[in-house]
Amino acid sequence: MPGLAGRMSTVIKAKISKMLDRAEDPSETLDYGYQKQLELLQNVKKGIADVVTSKKRLQMQSQKLEQQVVKLDTQARQALSQGREDLARTALERKNVTQTELQSLDSQVTQLEQQQDQLTENEKKLRAKIEAFRSKKEVIKAQYSAAEAQVRISEAANGVGEEMADLGLAIQRAEQKTEDMKARSQAVQELEAAGTFEDLGQLGSGGDDIDRELAQLSSGTQVDDEMAKMKAELGSGSETPQQLGDGGKEQA
Repeated sequence: MPGLAGRMSTVIKAKISKMLDRAEDPSETLDYGYQKQLELLQNVKKGIADVVTSKKRLQMQSQKLEQQVVKLDTQARQALSQGREDLARTALERKNVTQTELQSLDSQVTQLEQQQDQLTENEKKLRAKIEAFRSKKEVIKAQYSAAEAQVRISEAANGVGEEMADLGLAIQRAEQKTEDMKARSQAVQELEAAGTFEDLGQLGSGGDDIDRELAQLSSGTQVDDEMAKMKAELGSGSETPQQLGDGGKEQA
């Protein structure tokens, strides 16, 4: 089962990959990649702005601490000049604490400046990389469009494209129907010349074999009746048919 499952997974992945290859538009993919790099560049710029903001905030705090150090030093000197050594000591202790905080802030500001320089350098490299990608993207898109147009032209010229293949089949069907119509026309002309349509017309009027025999029988009966009537008329006269024939000779 593990082998069968792995095989099914491979087949499914292969078919999905094939479907994606067919659906993928290189131009759209390149534009999407360019857009994502621009978004990354914007994020880097935002990061630099955040670092600069934090540095400025620390620098402002540092300036306040520096002012505090000066103030405590002044207070210590004033207290000492007035004989208040205890107050001078307290001011100096606070000054030391403030200077320690100031050194910590200066160290953080230095780290932020290094981070800012590093991000700015990365931003420059990323900008150059994106610009190179944009130029290459436009070149690839132009080449792809040209190649795509060339393929369409070649397919149209050779009739191997999908649309041209359908059109070719339509032409073949039209030619086949035309040949069939020509053959039918020639067949009709040949039958017309042979008088086939006249026989068919007679048949169409009811003249089958039985009708023809009945017609012949009726015609024969009429002849027999007329013959009998004629014989009766001749038999009632003074001359026989033979005498009429002879009399005709004498008169001549």
